[in-house]
Amino acid sequence: MAEEEDLGVRMEASLSENGIQEISQLYTTVNEKIGTFVVGNQKLVDFILVAMLSEGHILIEGVPGTAKTTIAKSVALITGCGFNRIQGAIDLQPTDMIGVRIYDTDKKEFSLRKGPVFTNILLADEINRVNPKSQSAFIEAMSERQVTIDGITMALPSPFFVIATQNPFEFEGTFPLIEAQRDRFMFGISSAYLSAEEELNIIKRVHSGQLLWETFARTLTPLLSPQNIQDHIEAIRHVTVEDPVLEYIRDLVMATRTHPDINLGGSSRASIALVNGGKALAALRNRSFVIPDDIKEIAPAALNHRIIISREAEIGGLTSRQVLDEILSKVEVL
Repeated sequence: MAEEEDLGVRMEASLSENGIQEISQLYTTVNEKIGTFVVGNQKLVDFILVAMLSEGHILIEGVPGTAKTTIAKSVALITGCGFNRIQGAIDLQPTDMIGVRIYDTDKKEFSLRKGPVFTNILLADEINRVNPKSQSAFIEAMSERQVTIDGITMALPSPFFVIATQNPFEFEGTFPLIEAQRDRFMFGISSAYLSAEEELNIIKRVHSGQLLWETFARTLTPLLSPQNIQDHIEAIRHVTVEDPVLEYIRDLVMATRTHPDINLGGSSRASIALVNGGKALAALRNRSFVIPDDIKEIAPAALNHRIIISREAEIGGLTSRQVLDEILSKVEVL
């Protein structure tokens, strides 16, 4: 009996290792393919893949025109997933996103007209333009991967992954995301303008006709399927996290709750994001175990959008990122 159990453990470990290798190869292929069309934004592609393979969602804050939509559509095509887009607007209603039941006079019964949320990868563009009522309706879809219409609960497709964007430089007709909504996002990252060299690369590609989306999209053949993604998610669950790394995650989150310049620290969802994100990042780097550097790399994205610094610190010119950098420099792995 003991020999059989030992054999089962070895077989499971072997399958996990093979799964990690496949994930790492996928990471390399996806980045190479997207890199033939998208200039820069390597970090954004990395975090999108990590979030998707961790069953999380990602909030991207930044100026328009930084390839957020292009990257999202490219990932959807490469992974063989369904893709829909919601454009944020003040008058957007919950039914516009999740759907509505309508009465069919011919059949004399109600039928469901599904909204764009019924997909695998959902791009919620300018989510801070969505009114608070509709934002609240969106929470159920993100946290429970289901929607309720007229009292009837329906599961969303699997996998279900949200990429949301917001422009921090527009204030007319915007509604800051409520904390409960922000906390549902596994990562919150900023997209910035390209460097001078990268901008010149864009200009040269436009001039030579290399930035035609229709042409590029025809070259993107699915490398995966939704079921493959679920298999990879399962393999990532077997990535090892030793106790010192788990304690390091705890210490980072607790430090955000006790820091004098922070009014609201990271929630338990922040801890979960660090554990799951660390596992996914390790797998992308072809490792079956998490190291402290994995946690340090994803910590700003997992924590920055969740914390609120004190009014005094804000007046003094401190930003949440500066406070997080201080925490990361002081908290050590024991």
